[in-house]
Amino acid sequence: MTSALQTATATPTEPAHTAANATSANAATSTTTPTAVPAAIPPATLDYHALNALLNLYDEHGRIRFEADTEAVRAYMRTAVEPATRRFASALERLRFLIDNDYYDPAVFAAYSDEFLDSFYAHAHGMGFEFETFLGAFKFYASYALKTFDGTQYLEDFPERCAAVALALAGGDEHAAMGYLDAMVQGRFQPATPTFLNLGKAQRGEAVSCFLLRMEDNMESISRGINAALQLSKRGGGVALLLTNLREAGAPIKRIEHQSSGVVPVMKLLEDSFSYANQLGARQGAGAVYLNAHHPDIMRFLDTKRENADEKIRIKSLALGVVIPDVTFELAKRRERMALFSPYDVERVYGVPFADISVTERYDEMVADERIRKTYIDAREFFMTLAELQFESGYPYMLFEDTVNRANPIHGRVTMSNLCSEILQVQEPSTYREDLSYEHVGRDISCNLGSLNIAKAMDGGLAGSVETAVRALTAVSDTTRLDCVPSVRRGNEESHAIGLGQMNLHGFLGREGLRYGSEDALDFTDMYFMTVAYHAYRTSHAIAAERGVRFAGFSDSAYARPAGEGNYFDRYVDGTYRTKPRTDAVRAIFDRLGVAIPSAQDWRALQEQVLRDGIYNAYLQAVPPTGSISYINHSTSSIHPIAARIEIRKEGKTGRVYYPAPYMTNDNLGMFEDAYTIGWKAIIDTYAEATKHVDQGLSLTLFFPDTATTRDLNKAQIYAWRKGIKTLYYIRIRQQALEGTDVEGCVSCML
Repeated sequence: MTSALQTATATPTEPAHTAANATSANAATSTTTPTAVPAAIPPATLDYHALNALLNLYDEHGRIRFEADTEAVRAYMRTAVEPATRRFASALERLRFLIDNDYYDPAVFAAYSDEFLDSFYAHAHGMGFEFETFLGAFKFYASYALKTFDGTQYLEDFPERCAAVALALAGGDEHAAMGYLDAMVQGRFQPATPTFLNLGKAQRGEAVSCFLLRMEDNMESISRGINAALQLSKRGGGVALLLTNLREAGAPIKRIEHQSSGVVPVMKLLEDSFSYANQLGARQGAGAVYLNAHHPDIMRFLDTKRENADEKIRIKSLALGVVIPDVTFELAKRRERMALFSPYDVERVYGVPFADISVTERYDEMVADERIRKTYIDAREFFMTLAELQFESGYPYMLFEDTVNRANPIHGRVTMSNLCSEILQVQEPSTYREDLSYEHVGRDISCNLGSLNIAKAMDGGLAGSVETAVRALTAVSDTTRLDCVPSVRRGNEESHAIGLGQMNLHGFLGREGLRYGSEDALDFTDMYFMTVAYHAYRTSHAIAAERGVRFAGFSDSAYARPAGEGNYFDRYVDGTYRTKPRTDAVRAIFDRLGVAIPSAQDWRALQEQVLRDGIYNAYLQAVPPTGSISYINHSTSSIHPIAARIEIRKEGKTGRVYYPAPYMTNDNLGMFEDAYTIGWKAIIDTYAEATKHVDQGLSLTLFFPDTATTRDLNKAQIYAWRKGIKTLYYIRIRQQALEGTDVEGCVSCML
């Protein structure tokens, strides 16, 4: 029999995060601290909601009531969970019932013997898992645990959900299944929602988190793009599309002037598509569109997010991203106008789509070329408009195009990102016949995500945790076949791309007595991400050597260049990047936890191995804005600071739920300043340390006090660009959070 802390919830509710419009991570929170009012209420007289709410009231000694949340978990499991849990005499009886009644995929479990499954589930339940917070328990049972089809009973607890996922990932490999199970139940590794929610189930969506699609400047590509958005949303992923190549409003069609309607009508079609398609009604479709800053429709594009925009053009739920080259910043610095170039003319003159041109490198040349039509706007006014819109809506995201491509190890250009701005990969355009069949199948992007809990990974052996996570994510890539979008299928099959993320940085720093953004904290971030990168590449090399398979294009990548001649790993071998801690405090943490930091010699040996055998995954790391998975894993979200010491979330019909920062106690509150107090500079500095070691991107949310101005936002944007940040995700203003607006996070990566 399972214990009360290993069972499912009593009254199933729909997941809180179902809206298609993605805004800032954890936006549905209050940043207030507990009310400074003594409240000696006997816990035994309260239900679990009331017990959880005591987190927002100091006790008679002026201390936060952390113990009340522990009592809330117990009360929730005892009064709400156990009565609604379907019981079985044994693990095998439970599996037979779930398979026979179309709850579980029989193929997953047929790969294992009954004897192994029996011992496997005994091991899962014997690990003594307990949720550490009420919100973690509530979030799991409301959003992840398998329900009966009528929604009246729960058929899984947390270890059983982990077990089903582990068995699906391992594909019959008993040793691998045990490793995946241990990593998840122990909290060292947590797959993103699409993987954790879907694997092992018979009725499910895809295990992949997000998709990126190019659109080219023809009706066939636009039509296929909209169809692909529908198909992928139906399967549960977030979809981003590139609009940079589409001709602007008023451009000619078949030489007839003033015929094109530009990008805005395409945006409206996409928004309607995402609203229509959802994953079995469980999650609304979610989409984003990216446009280059030098596209002639850029101001129309941005105007669609204005609060007073005409309903004919207003975009409510689609996320917007702007691709900004270095030259745009330089023009603003020189107080010059910026030219907007017709994609139709650029492609006609250069023979390649606009997105595949480096605007920075070709800017003066295109300005001087009379064959390319251009209009002008004030560069500083452009950046001011970006800041104004971010105040209103949190949009647009920003992708610093030249920074991204200087760091990109793969041959080709990165032209866009995803719904949460951390996926940065090279694509290849497709071409189509008149009947919309493929003339040439290009390469688009799918990326499955999962994150390490930094604290528990450091405690439990970082090298092994990274290897387990990389192999688990690779298994998702290997078993994903998206025949509905052939360009995505080809991209996945050739690149084997994954996105290993991180969470709980602030929680770990606070536990270790390091202030977020301090010299010690920045040093730890640098050393931690460097060590993770080493073990990620080490594992990818091992997979390539085991299988005799490299990712397609390896020979043209920076990984294959001769040592000392621009090889990707030269930076670790030649001293460009440090391989030793700067501070005694960080050195002591790694020594105490028994985590070895790779030396320059270790990197040199790995470089030689990779040159010989290659690596299996074209892309390995991407740090998403973890949300729901952070709560069930008891982690601070991603690597940014906490939004509040006691976070207040609106969870559907349940109302307010309170969440204490992980590892925070009444004795170390000073280590847990909120993001608004810490400030944007320390956040950017932290992300800059991590960015050096991440081959893709990191979702970076900036936090500002309610006194911030558009000038402050512009300063932060410029500082981020100069520090080598690749993308900016959301902008959060404290005043907006205090209003308690229930705004959703990225359904692909954050959940």
